Amino acid sequence: MREITKDKPEKSLTKILPKQSGRDSSGQISTRHQGGREKRFYREIDFKRDKYNIEGKLIAFEYDPNRNVEIALVQYIDGEKRYILKPVNLHLGDKISSGPEVEVKVGNALPLANIPVGTSVHNIELHPGRGGQIVRGAGTVATVLAKEAGFIHVRLPSGEVRKIDRRCFATVGQLANIDYKNEPRKKAGRVRHLGIRPTVRGTAQNPRSHPHGGGEGRSGEGLKQPKTPWGKPARGLRTRKKSKYSDKLILTRRK
Repeated sequence: MREITKDKPEKSLTKILPKQSGRDSSGQISTRHQGGREKRFYREIDFKRDKYNIEGKLIAFEYDPNRNVEIALVQYIDGEKRYILKPVNLHLGDKISSGPEVEVKVGNALPLANIPVGTSVHNIELHPGRGGQIVRGAGTVATVLAKEAGFIHVRLPSGEVRKIDRRCFATVGQLANIDYKNEPRKKAGRVRHLGIRPTVRGTAQNPRSHPHGGGEGRSGEGLKQPKTPWGKPARGLRTRKKSKYSDKLILTRRK
């Protein structure tokens, strides 16, 4: 159950989010099935958690149209306000902080080197000081598995086990809105409000629009290799050109 305590966002932490509608800089469609959507304001989230050793108090929980997890408004003792992603078991009035020496408790952010093995974490940095880049979706959680010289072994939500620099920050706890994936969209209009345009099956199109198109009746894809709308092989063809530099940090690939 979502816990929302404030309807309007903090004005100083919001800005208009421009629509791209799947178009690139030349105006051509570069990503299909995007367009429309409701007007949104972007909430500036503190992924870096770089306000070290300054205590903050949770004063509100809000809905964020740009992500599937709620956000929490934090007011620090020096008067500054920031948004963070809301973890489970964090309540109004709770105190949080960040830094190398802070207590290991839900909502606090500290380096992976200082987090005990077996702790649940989220909002994990991949490069020290860059800010959290992974494990930021609703209900997601990663687990600290082991420590070795210079690296921490972390199991990600996909099942992948990866080595991450011990200096990288992570936030303790599991993210809220765990039941997000079980919520029905209920009507097509809600999907359009999210900016998702319809996807039409290739077999339902005419042969000039798609390689699967045409034929009398419900023809299916045929016995040949399934194709994309542009005639490239689909379904199972590996398109990765070469391995990434960070592949050496993966200990166990996702299943």
